[in-house]
Amino acid sequence: MTDKHALIQPDRGQPATALHLVDKATLPDFLKSLNPGQRAALMAQKFEGGGYEHAIIPDGDGWFAVAGVANVNDLSSWCMAKLADVLPGGTYRRAGAEPGKALHGWVTGQYRFDRYRKDAKDTEPRILLTKDVARIEPVLAEAAAVLVVRDLVNTPAEDMGPLQLESEVRALAKRHHAEVHVVAGDSLEHDYPMVHAVGRAAARSHAPRMIEMEWGDPKHPRVAIVGKGVCFDSGGLDIKPSSGMALMKKDMGGAAHAIALAGLIMALGLKIRLHLLVPAVENAISGNAFRPGDILRSRAGLSVEITNTDAEGRLVLGDALTRASELKPELIIDFATLTGAARVALGPDLPALFARRSETAQGLITAGLERDDPCWQLPLHEGYREYLKSDVADLLNAPASGFAGASTAALFLDQFVGEGLDWAHFDTFAWRPAAKPGRPKGGDALGLRAAWGLLKARYG
Repeated sequence: MTDKHALIQPDRGQPATALHLVDKATLPDFLKSLNPGQRAALMAQKFEGGGYEHAIIPDGDGWFAVAGVANVNDLSSWCMAKLADVLPGGTYRRAGAEPGKALHGWVTGQYRFDRYRKDAKDTEPRILLTKDVARIEPVLAEAAAVLVVRDLVNTPAEDMGPLQLESEVRALAKRHHAEVHVVAGDSLEHDYPMVHAVGRAAARSHAPRMIEMEWGDPKHPRVAIVGKGVCFDSGGLDIKPSSGMALMKKDMGGAAHAIALAGLIMALGLKIRLHLLVPAVENAISGNAFRPGDILRSRAGLSVEITNTDAEGRLVLGDALTRASELKPELIIDFATLTGAARVALGPDLPALFARRSETAQGLITAGLERDDPCWQLPLHEGYREYLKSDVADLLNAPASGFAGASTAALFLDQFVGEGLDWAHFDTFAWRPAAKPGRPKGGDALGLRAAWGLLKARYG
């Protein structure tokens, strides 16, 4: 990956290739500004001003580029991302205006995950200039957080197990002078019994752990960020088919979001007392794997009947949310690749959002729309709590009906969040099944920028 900090630079009048953005409405006037040879060059490239179209136009001894966008007066985060991917290396500036929101996609559009490729090459960066200098640092920090998610999710489980997640958190804490506390292996059994039960079957090198990090002035408002860290999910004894297991390296996508958001909060100095919690496990199969029919004890004191070992993420999150609640934060946000039901309902692009308070839900939705990181609220419908009833325990982990799977999973988590606390839950996919400009196929941040927007609005 090209050094992200070189990709956006202050515009001090240095030499740069011009980028002209046009839409269908402004294309006719733009054509009038060209000489006959330039118009012919544009026509030869079949440029019609549509979104993500681009053309190279000769200009004396040099050239400039023209690109189509939906609306030149309302740029999206992604409208210049394809240019950042396809143009030659060099320095560019938008002609006649500032790039604004499009700065984000310019950075993320140059992402490559080539850690395992023998033919990986360092490409010459495409640098975009802006006179809006105050925007550079937050844009780069936000883009860097997105790229952290991509790198963590794209890395296979053998190289991104619970220990490696701990190492990521420790490295982050060292950079920002934060405090880290980890409970691992059999030491989890007393205080984090559900984390222990899910993770105990893994190899010793992938032993489960509860990772916590705290940062910031204790006098500032406390905010807890929780991320599901299931580094690989075989399904346990209720084993997945091979087709369902193929992408399970991404089942720690919630942890990736939480870690990246924590890094963004610290990098930009948000005035909060941050509490990051990552229950990190591998849901493996061995002689001591937890079983269907087991009744697990939880940190909250609730007993949970296991009806499906492949509904393990909510178990480890339950212990983590209980721990977060004990310190009475103003807000808890969790991220998890939790249910297939959310994907059936909303597809890969839209995280399902659940929230106890309407103002928190609306704040996240608004922030997501502002940042082109949309989410969609689904209900914490009280009537569905009956699906979690067990004949032999306080609740069960996977209702047999299959109805409202995303909502019942969120309602399960709600049982472990302290009474009266402000809580939001993202059921995210953390993956792009197909590439889009600025968003390559593979791991991706979905809901991260929305959460950051809410936090910045409240505490920035």
